[in-house]
Amino acid sequence: MPSAAIIRRSMASISSSISIKHGISLWCPQSQSLNRHHHSSRSFHKRNFVVSASFANQNREFVIVGGGNAAGYAARTFVEHGMADGKLCIVSKEAFAPYERPALTKGYLFPLDKKPARLPGFHTCVGSGGERQTPDWYKEKGIEMLYEDPVTAIDAEKQTLTTNSGKLLTYGSLIIATGCSASRFPETIGGNLRGVHYIRDVADADSLISSLGEAHKVVVVGGGYIGMEVAAATVAWNLDTTVIFPENHLLPRLFTPSLAQKYEELYQDNGVKFIKGASIKSLEAGPDGNVAAVKLGDGSTIEADLVVIGIGAKPAVSPFDKAVKLNTTVGGIEVDGMFRSNVPGIFAVGDVAAFPLKMYNRISRVEHVDHARGSAHHCVKALLTAQTHNYDYLPYFYSRVFEYEGSSRKVWWQFFGDNVGEAIQIGNFDPKIATFWLDSGKLKGVLLESGTPEELQLLPKLARTQPSIDKVKLQSATSVEEALEIARASL
Repeated sequence: MPSAAIIRRSMASISSSISIKHGISLWCPQSQSLNRHHHSSRSFHKRNFVVSASFANQNREFVIVGGGNAAGYAARTFVEHGMADGKLCIVSKEAFAPYERPALTKGYLFPLDKKPARLPGFHTCVGSGGERQTPDWYKEKGIEMLYEDPVTAIDAEKQTLTTNSGKLLTYGSLIIATGCSASRFPETIGGNLRGVHYIRDVADADSLISSLGEAHKVVVVGGGYIGMEVAAATVAWNLDTTVIFPENHLLPRLFTPSLAQKYEELYQDNGVKFIKGASIKSLEAGPDGNVAAVKLGDGSTIEADLVVIGIGAKPAVSPFDKAVKLNTTVGGIEVDGMFRSNVPGIFAVGDVAAFPLKMYNRISRVEHVDHARGSAHHCVKALLTAQTHNYDYLPYFYSRVFEYEGSSRKVWWQFFGDNVGEAIQIGNFDPKIATFWLDSGKLKGVLLESGTPEELQLLPKLARTQPSIDKVKLQSATSVEEALEIARASL
């Protein structure tokens, strides 16, 4: 009689051949034939049937590559389905068990006298109200953790991975959860100078904190999430802080000019200076080799003994880029609605996955913790059960800044949906402000600053339902509360 694991893998293989539903036109992996997938699963289980929790040989039934949010939430889902103990291995380049990465540019950077966040306080899955999965948790669940040993090579035909230390791992199913790497300035313009920092992991954040204690003038490059959150933290250290970016206002991918102005004024009230519409020619070193100035495209210079670069990130596809299909438009590993790549048995989740965004009928790659959590759960559930429905993600973004002790004003905004169409702004930022995006009379997206729990719960309902709203009536609202009530009534 076949084992339950083989039956599960066979069911997953069968689901691979089912056509995508819901009317969305998606690519179909040509090589994902039922026979090949079933054969590879069966032959693996023959090799692997002696594996126990001690992992005495090189075979692993499930391997997750990556040590961030997605890996932690995937591990939890394996445990929930009773498929982790003695079956799951996580391979990470980091020295720590998976943690809630957003904390690194928020609470982790608080001054040392203002109760900064530290591990083990923000291991996954505390960010969603779940259990704190410390290193001991993984041991107790029978999950093998390989720390500081990144994967350097893959042989998809043989289903093997090679790590930096030379370990050879044979996998039955592989989940790639490698996330992104920070975009860097070239070394030729000073991108690797001492005093120049990038933030992607705990080691990066620790290095920055060490420098903050001795810095005087900080330049933050980039006006997106990283730039805004780092600048809010550095002024709490009482450091001279300047933010430089090429666009005309903060967070241009989401904020309207008028909304950005409100946040820029708040930052300026807290001592942050902005240089907008500027390009950077180079980072200049001082006599001691530490960064000393930022040279702008117009020839002017800004003094700095510490520079933080926050100019985006790139999907970390290596060494899998030669084994699986990549998306050339949004980047990352192309997957279907159940996070299957074009290679049987290989999945990708989180930041690195280019997936079909069902709501808006487009392929997307989302760099956000909410998607990392949701995609990991959906992928593992599809892998282990007969689930065949596609991932239906509602885009969600948020930021929390100035939340340290003694701050005169805490900021926490949330956005749901799509920022397309005409933007209607309500409120005076005292403390609330809301922006509604209407397209062809329908609500497509909504952003709310400093909302109550009940108000924030309304946002995803509005964005997913996309109700028709009377534009004139919404524009006439005299308060955020009134505008939200108009939107609620439209449901």
